[in-house]
Amino acid sequence: MVQRRIEKEIEAALSWSAAVALMGPRQVGKTTIALNISAASNAVYLDLENRVDFQKIQDIAAFHQENQDRLIIMDEVQRVPELFTDLRGIIDQERRRGHKFGQFLFLGSASMDLLKQSGESLAGRIAYLELHGIDALEFGAVLPGKMNQLWLRGGFPESLLASSDTTSIAWRVNFIRTYLERDIPLLGPRIPAITLERFWTMLAHVQGGLFNASMLARSLEVDSTTISRYLDLMVDLLLVRRLQPWKTNVGKRLVKSPKIYVRDSGITHALLNIRSYNDLLGHPIAGSSWEGFVIENILSTIPANARPYFYRTAHGAEIDLIIEFSGQEKWAIEIKRSTAPALSKGFYLACEDIQPERRFVVYAGQDKFPMGENITAIPLQGIMEELLQY
Repeated sequence: MVQRRIEKEIEAALSWSAAVALMGPRQVGKTTIALNISAASNAVYLDLENRVDFQKIQDIAAFHQENQDRLIIMDEVQRVPELFTDLRGIIDQERRRGHKFGQFLFLGSASMDLLKQSGESLAGRIAYLELHGIDALEFGAVLPGKMNQLWLRGGFPESLLASSDTTSIAWRVNFIRTYLERDIPLLGPRIPAITLERFWTMLAHVQGGLFNASMLARSLEVDSTTISRYLDLMVDLLLVRRLQPWKTNVGKRLVKSPKIYVRDSGITHALLNIRSYNDLLGHPIAGSSWEGFVIENILSTIPANARPYFYRTAHGAEIDLIIEFSGQEKWAIEIKRSTAPALSKGFYLACEDIQPERRFVVYAGQDKFPMGENITAIPLQGIMEELLQY
């Protein structure tokens, strides 16, 4: 069984916050984690997609009164946005009783929707955490030396731990279909499934590329505003990452468009019909897929006060990933799929521009070694461990 780091983070957050919201795409493992916490803490678990459980919260005050000394876990809470107003009164009442922390754990399959629904009602009463797919450290602790399996299949537990590549991709294809035909319509948008599938697939084809709304609009025969709306939806569902450019006043002509990544590498490969590791190595997207895979793994370990960016100028200076910490400390991270990494002139030029405190090359080898000029070559798990210790 793969142990998820976030379980301890949830338990810690419940010790200082009245409510905790755990967000992540469907099937990423939120319910399993919640059930583990429930079993260990005598909590009560409600699945709001279940008709019986949904009925229980129609009078949430009465339900809470019956279970007021227990942690109440609510799954798929974005389905009941009106609940948050009532919960504020309950939380405040419990505070007056001296019960200030660990009252509610919410699980949600969308990010911004949940934030908007709860933001005003529960301001100052809720902590937010995001669950990523199983990452290289978590998987490596159970099955060391299987990084290629994680890259090919992605971090959704059922895909990653499937008995074969065939079973894994069948799960991912079904996941994509279910999201398009059932889950997204339930959230409100009325977008034809075939249109959104084409859009998602196009993003996979240009993995790690600059967002070009006009090009995508022409391909889908819609306007650029519609394309931006589609992208907002996929970002809100935590299925796509919009990596913003780092902005500075160094006087350079900087790229202003964000870079776009389908967040889970296994979903990227399923959209492109990449079914085996050999298929992946022979595909033109391999380099960009590896870059996106590394970025998502790194971002699963950055502290809450850190923000990710990339850097690129019109004259070729470029850094794949910049992590900016509070206090303005910056790490520059270049990503190479090679086991013998070499750096381009563009990386050195970019480092001259932004003056990062630490400089890394994340590569596909196993050893950590200096590359000169304050640059360290490091395996993916190594940079993740550095970030966890920050």
